[in-house]
Amino acid sequence: MPHSTIAGRSMWTMLSALRRSQKHKVFTMSVPDYMQCAEDHQTLLVVVQPVGIVSEENFFKIYKRISSVSQISVRDSQRVLYIRYRHHYPPENNEWGDFQTHRKVVGLITITDCFSAKDWPQTFEKFHVQKEIYGSTLYDSRLFVFGLQGEIAEQPRTDVAFYPGYEDCGTVEKRIEDFIESLFIVLESKRLDRATDKSGDKIPLLCVPFEKKDFVGLDTDSRHYKKRCQGRMRKHVGDLCLQAGMLQDSLVHYHMSVDLLRAVNDFLWLGAALEGLCSASVIYHYPGGTGGKTGARRVQGSSLPAEAANRHRPGAQEVLIDPGALTTNGINPDTSAEIGRAKNCLSPEDIIDKYKEAISYYSKYKNAGVIELEACVKAVRVLAIQKRSMEASEFLQNAVYINLRQLSEEEKIQRYSILSELYELIGFHRKSAFFKRVAAMQCVAPSITEPGWRACYKLLLETLPGYSLSLDPQDFNKGTHRGWAAVQMRLLHELVYASRRMGNPALSVRHLSFLLQTMLDFLSDQEKKDVTQSLENYTSKCPGTMELITLPDGLTLPPVPFTKLPIVRHVKLLNLPASLRPQKMKSLLGQSVSTKSPFIYSPIIAHNRGEERNRKIDFQWVQGDVCEVQLMVYNPMPFELRVENMGLLTSGVEFESLPAALSLPAESGLYPVTLVGVPQTTGTIAVNGYHTTVFGVFSDCLLDNLPGIKTSGSTVEVIPALPRLQISTSLPRSAHSLQPSSGDEISTNVSVQLYNGETQHLVVKLENIGMEPLENLEVTSKILTSKEKLYGDFLSWKLEETLAQFPLQPGKVATFTVSIKVKLDFSCQENLLQDLSDDSISVSGFPLCSPFRQVVRPRVESKPVNPAEGSRPGDLGHVKTLEAILNFKYSGGPGHIEGYYRNLSLGLHVEVEPSVFFTRVSTLPATSARQCHLLLDVFNSTEHELTVSARSNEELVLHAGECQRMAIQVDKFNFESFPESPGEKGQFANSKELEEERQEARGLEINSKLDIHWTIPSLKRTGEASVEGLLSQLVLEHLQLAPLLWDVLVDGQPCDREAAACRVGDPVRLEVRLTNRSPRSVGPFALGVVPFQDHQNGVHTYDLRHAVSFVGSGTFYLDKVRPSGQSACLGALLFLCTGDFFLRIRFHEDSSSKGLPPSWFRLPSVHVRALGAQA
Repeated sequence: MPHSTIAGRSMWTMLSALRRSQKHKVFTMSVPDYMQCAEDHQTLLVVVQPVGIVSEENFFKIYKRISSVSQISVRDSQRVLYIRYRHHYPPENNEWGDFQTHRKVVGLITITDCFSAKDWPQTFEKFHVQKEIYGSTLYDSRLFVFGLQGEIAEQPRTDVAFYPGYEDCGTVEKRIEDFIESLFIVLESKRLDRATDKSGDKIPLLCVPFEKKDFVGLDTDSRHYKKRCQGRMRKHVGDLCLQAGMLQDSLVHYHMSVDLLRAVNDFLWLGAALEGLCSASVIYHYPGGTGGKTGARRVQGSSLPAEAANRHRPGAQEVLIDPGALTTNGINPDTSAEIGRAKNCLSPEDIIDKYKEAISYYSKYKNAGVIELEACVKAVRVLAIQKRSMEASEFLQNAVYINLRQLSEEEKIQRYSILSELYELIGFHRKSAFFKRVAAMQCVAPSITEPGWRACYKLLLETLPGYSLSLDPQDFNKGTHRGWAAVQMRLLHELVYASRRMGNPALSVRHLSFLLQTMLDFLSDQEKKDVTQSLENYTSKCPGTMELITLPDGLTLPPVPFTKLPIVRHVKLLNLPASLRPQKMKSLLGQSVSTKSPFIYSPIIAHNRGEERNRKIDFQWVQGDVCEVQLMVYNPMPFELRVENMGLLTSGVEFESLPAALSLPAESGLYPVTLVGVPQTTGTIAVNGYHTTVFGVFSDCLLDNLPGIKTSGSTVEVIPALPRLQISTSLPRSAHSLQPSSGDEISTNVSVQLYNGETQHLVVKLENIGMEPLENLEVTSKILTSKEKLYGDFLSWKLEETLAQFPLQPGKVATFTVSIKVKLDFSCQENLLQDLSDDSISVSGFPLCSPFRQVVRPRVESKPVNPAEGSRPGDLGHVKTLEAILNFKYSGGPGHIEGYYRNLSLGLHVEVEPSVFFTRVSTLPATSARQCHLLLDVFNSTEHELTVSARSNEELVLHAGECQRMAIQVDKFNFESFPESPGEKGQFANSKELEEERQEARGLEINSKLDIHWTIPSLKRTGEASVEGLLSQLVLEHLQLAPLLWDVLVDGQPCDREAAACRVGDPVRLEVRLTNRSPRSVGPFALGVVPFQDHQNGVHTYDLRHAVSFVGSGTFYLDKVRPSGQSACLGALLFLCTGDFFLRIRFHEDSSSKGLPPSWFRLPSVHVRALGAQA
């Protein structure tokens, strides 16, 4: 604390102790005027009062017009006369008019109603009675009579004005101006009389009421007595000059009075002279006034223009008084000499010092307590303008200690209220609030029979700013808490109690809710329980609402939402489930481009979109579907918190909120709460917050008002309604959930167990469970990444029958059938079986109808040590897994028109058990060049008996774990040539991939011709066995028709199936035909025919010169053959004896066959049976 403040307080404490030590009781001024200010010293006091019965409204209507004439310019002068009006003034205060003339009632204006002439005498008599109260000091008086008309009203009178009514009184202001001029005439005459008193040494002694008995018996001829009289009179003349608008004259008289009174130790009047000097100086320095009145005073004639620049100069000199200027009686009528020598009035700093001195003199007199109090108030107002708050607080502290008479409760309230206003004026807001609160408590003191709870409540509201307390809960979300929480809570409790005693329970609920919301962090656990219990008691009779509460004085109390009960830390708008999320159909460009700009990309558009994304979420909600918002909440209370009617607050779209109720444990951690609702219309919906009902108080909590909340956005688009599709299948649900790498969510998972090659039909029921018709349906499938090679169509369906049932109305069901066909690799790549000996089977040129049966076992060395490690795709008993997703893309209703659709995914988990394996594949040539034998070693890997059949072949029965070889005679294949153009080749990475594609295509064609099937009779299950992926390049070459097709005809008949018969001695015509299927020209060729006999024991005889003879040359010649062309050569043989002969056709090495693959020159061997000649 500053040292000056301590010293000042000690001085005031000493003065207070001195004042309390005076025991004598004398006549004192009874009622202090707390609105006094320094410039009031230059005003004339006029009292305006009603006579008889006058309505308050009419009285104050006229009073307002009268008081508007507060200053007039004196005619033929530059002086200004100021008037102070009061409608109530204690007569005992008027007794102090000689001490300070501004306390003297010099004018009286009465207002009365008189409607008949017979009442006029009584009314006029009341006016005279009223004048007698202030008769000793009145300069003039007026009576305003309303309602009286006739002869009496027409008589001209100066002291009475008649008006027909309160609305018809246009000359009131003019009459008041005339009245003030009359007051000025009396004032000026009195000033001149006092200043020119020629009564010799007999100057009257001016006294205050309590001094009259003390001066009885004093020596009136003493020099001390005369100086006292001179000093008091000089001070009195200074007051009259100040009232008459002669500021400089008053300064001269005040200075002279100070010197005279100081010499005789007349402390009370010396204080008054000093206060008058201070008032005149304040009027000079602060023309705008110190009382806080609007508008500056008009100062004419009383200012000193030549010295205006020195008004605020520190250390301004006081007026120098020439003792020779005084006459024998101490009063010189001509003060021009003194005025001319006046250098300046008091400086702003000296004004305060003189105020302190004057107050110290007042404090010596107990009966001058009101004078001292008012002087303190005046000094405070001056210091407030000078912004010297600490010194002003010392004066106020002294005013608090001034002990007046026993005040009434109303006077105490007034005193504390004025102290509060003065502390507010100097910026001591908390001290101001303290005294305002004391005044509020005084309104309901126990001694008052009818406590004023409304006044108490109003005063308590006015204390809120001083305690840094606002009734707007939003102010408590800005930074740290301001003010003393303990005092604020006490004040809020008092507001709650006062509003309850006022009979306003809604107000009590609002204040108690505010206390709980804003002071929650400062309440103890027990206080939290007590406050919430009280709140529940109040709300049981009057529930809390979010409506504004307007008080009678116009103050509005904002609603108090319970944003801390519970505390919300995070708000997240949830996307719809994967099966219900709407998707926009892609445009032709594949992206959404703004049509408002001619450019594909605009930085302005991109910037605006970026700002929108800060709040708008990139998914959509659907009209009519339940939408969710997740809140992470926390209960700060030490007991279980019950939250009722918790729902969402939205805007932009009509939204049906579905309220929820929850119960949070005491001081719970973050707890997820999901609020749901249904948008009823389309557009952009903004989630603004949520509403709750806690302790009977309904709250609307807006996200913008929640401190520290995290949200990823609160605005989302609502698109038109779409149908909702629900699927059910004929397969059981799967415990295994698919996890696609693309992040797609699967709504339903089903599983099925199949043998390799088996086909299963999946029946899907499509039910429209929404409110819109299902009009459009597209089905696609996606096979998840698998190491297994899959052949053929895994999933296939026909959508036409299902679409025939569309549009599918709400509640209707349609069926959809999907064919599941698993066809994995049927090869046993690990070669776990012992090879079947080719020697154990004899394959002739005829079809194998009775294949050899052999049961085989895996090799011993192939058994894995660790079964888990041995469980690889090549193991015979390994169960393989296939996973796929069926995607249903559907739409309908208004959403379909806007281009939106939904996806519903069905996960399919298929476990594939091995059925049969082809352990070995080879070929044998057939008798025809266009055919060959395909040899397959088939192994049954199931635990059941199994039959295998191929097209045009008998069934092959295999027991569990049994392997058999089957031979299938097939026509060679004319594979279509694979694309050779560079553009088509570009889709494959290299020639290896190109060759693999060719090989797969060939395998597919071969498998379709073979048509191999297996059946497990005991399980009534059947499937397909595929050779795709099994055929090596060599096998494919054997199965493929050569680019050059050679046909040998005997007597015009093909000889590739049965032996050609001829007669011995008859010439046999031999024809060789060539069909060129290659893309190039071939030939010419030279072919030689070599006959031989096969003895079926490995011995061939080629020396047949005596058995076979050529007719003509034994060499055949073929010309050059163009692509897709044919050529033939003819010859003849003559068999000389019977028997079976074979003809082998060879190419001459020197022919053009060099450079072509040997497989192009495979000619069938010709079997000719020579029969004996016919008899």
